[in-house]
Amino acid sequence: MIKAFVLIVVDPAETQNVFNSLQNVDGISEVYQVMGPYDIMAVIEAPSITQVPTLISQYVRVVEGIESTTTCVTFPEA
Repeated sequence: MIKAFVLIVVDPAETQNVFNSLQNVDGISEVYQVMGPYDIMAVIEAPSITQVPTLISQYVRVVEGIESTTTCVTFPEA
C-alpha cells in the first residue's frame, strides 16, 4: 500500500466544507485541519503509486474551495 500526504491550501471561508468533503472520499484515510502554510492535510492510501495522481486530480482538486495542493508520496515498503 502506498501512502501520500496531500497538503492543501484552502479559501478560508471554505475550510470546514473542504474538510467535510474530503472525509467522504474513497482512498482518503485521514483528514486534518492544520496550522501553518497549509490549511488541511489529507492522507491517501492506494494500492499503487500510479493511482495517487488520479485520486488527487479526480477527487481532491475538484473540491470547491481548494486553491492548491502539494503531495508527498512515501517510499513503498521493502
